[in-house]
Amino acid sequence: MNSFDERWRTLGRSLVNYSLNVQPGEKVMIMMLELTSYPLAREVYTEVIRAGGFAQIQLMTEELKHKILQWGNPEQISWVPEIEAYGMEWADCYIALRGGFNLSECEDISPQDVATYQKAMGKISTLRWQKTRWALVRVPNAAFAQQAGVSEEKMMDMFFSASTLDWPRYVQENQRIADRLDRGKRMRICARDTDLSFSFQGPWTVMDNTQNIPDGETFVTPVWNSVQGHIRFEFPATLGGRVIHDLALTFQDGHVVDIQAATNLDFVKMIIHGNENADRVGEIAFGTNPFVTFPTTDILIDEKMAGTMHLALGRPYDGSYSSPIHWDIVKDTRTEAEVYLDDHLIFRDGKFLEGDWS
Repeated sequence: MNSFDERWRTLGRSLVNYSLNVQPGEKVMIMMLELTSYPLAREVYTEVIRAGGFAQIQLMTEELKHKILQWGNPEQISWVPEIEAYGMEWADCYIALRGGFNLSECEDISPQDVATYQKAMGKISTLRWQKTRWALVRVPNAAFAQQAGVSEEKMMDMFFSASTLDWPRYVQENQRIADRLDRGKRMRICARDTDLSFSFQGPWTVMDNTQNIPDGETFVTPVWNSVQGHIRFEFPATLGGRVIHDLALTFQDGHVVDIQAATNLDFVKMIIHGNENADRVGEIAFGTNPFVTFPTTDILIDEKMAGTMHLALGRPYDGSYSSPIHWDIVKDTRTEAEVYLDDHLIFRDGKFLEGDWS
């Protein structure tokens, strides 16, 4: 990866001036996760200074996380980092540059300890969401490309293309779909091993590269206790460095009542049953970024893949209830899938159908 690639500078300017819209005098916390995210951290830091802001950088890596899980006692593992929590009070803006890492780094750690640590970090995430204007960026690297089974060049080309769309035009095009979705009240998703229904009050929101980068989704908060049925996820789900294959969930009156998975089942149960309201669906969305064309086993990118859908367990963006967890999981709806809006077929095999859906 060329750390002096001009595309880092272009993206850094976009993140500071468009995504966060940093103003003179504002304080910006930059969380650099993994050393390989430094080229983007450097450009974001520079652009914050140029915008007249005050920049502070933190560093964390998956290797350091492994150390606290390996050697920490229960009090240390469940500790909510005080300086990081204070940073959410201090900062006007927060940006996390999440570099790729070895997903097997913490494979030797017990599911209970990983779940406990994840719960503590969830409290930081909640403060970030409540207190700051924030953005999260997944920054690919060579290991990340290897994880996805592609060359580093292909991965970086996809990342930069997906992150630097003509966002005003993208929003205009997708807002037309969101407006049509807002005419409905209930949705049903029928796909492989999936029959899931829910009601919603809207509005459907088009995401525009201001919070999740690369962006590209249209989402809604469902009426949580209306969610009924079952769903199976073809793509691996990830959380806290754990990879969960063949995850399947069953919902009754909005609650998860059955959990199946080929790997890390105990960990998933601890997350869902061990965190307040983590058994509820806080978000359902369509992925709409045309440049995300292959799965990477990373949710921040995979959930944007055009033609897919995803749901998030836990905290909703509308603040209707609280949870330390917001866990997005992707469903591949590009084949063998139909979506109905108030009993009208609106989406088939990854594409919205023409018509007014009424």
